[in-house]
Amino acid sequence: MRPAETASPKNQELKIGGKVIRTQGDAYVAALRDWVAKGPKSEFVVSDEDYQRRVKERSPAETEAEASFKLAVALRQKGQPDLAQKWFEHAQQLNPESWNYHRQDWSFSSDAGKRWMEKFQKSTTDYYPALELSPPRLSPKK
Repeated sequence: MRPAETASPKNQELKIGGKVIRTQGDAYVAALRDWVAKGPKSEFVVSDEDYQRRVKERSPAETEAEASFKLAVALRQKGQPDLAQKWFEHAQQLNPESWNYHRQDWSFSSDAGKRWMEKFQKSTTDYYPALELSPPRLSPKK
């Protein structure tokens, strides 16, 4: 009934190195409660048209990046870290905005935190995309 989106139990702002990571938990929880109470009649159920608008088909580069990433993970699990690294890097080059590709790769290094911070500071997009909820302003129940 809804595409994948960032879920958080409350509004949060986490300041890291001069930048902020925001979550919209209050609005999300209110929408979730409405969805649970009303099911498919909830105003927060996404129409088929809106769902199609939000969930885009992957580009050829994104499709190749996903395949490269999965190959890297499999190679890592098979004990071939050097070859896996090449495929992690290929996936990251094809889809540099995918935090997942980077985080998974970094999880095998001792400088993961430093590398995450460098990418985060250079990023021009929100770490968590803003939620698309209707109506746009919800006040949580007190």
